[in-house]
Amino acid sequence: MAGYRDLKVWQASMRLAGDVYRLSAQFPKHETYGLASQLQRSAVSLPSNIAEGHGRNSSKEFNHFLGIALGSLAELETQLILAQHLNYLTEEAINPALQNSDEIGKMLKGLQKSLTTN
Repeated sequence: MAGYRDLKVWQASMRLAGDVYRLSAQFPKHETYGLASQLQRSAVSLPSNIAEGHGRNSSKEFNHFLGIALGSLAELETQLILAQHLNYLTEEAINPALQNSDEIGKMLKGLQKSLTTN
């Protein structure tokens, strides 16, 4: 298997993390250590868990970390939707990130499936 940086899901997760940082920069200043920070942590957790799992000793461990990444992805989506409900971001602003999130989720599940069938 190639290095984690060669994985399309890791690359897509890195792009999404960058997008989330740009979106959270638009939040009110009083949210710097609140929702903005939580969004950023969720976004960073996604490619980080893919990388960490890839560096582990077995497919079973990699699969476990992919599951954690899926959890971070769901957390990220929830926080983006909350930001919209709080009028920090518009629907138009979060839709590309949510669409990318859907694609990343499919990629993660596909990778998990490939690890369990090998």
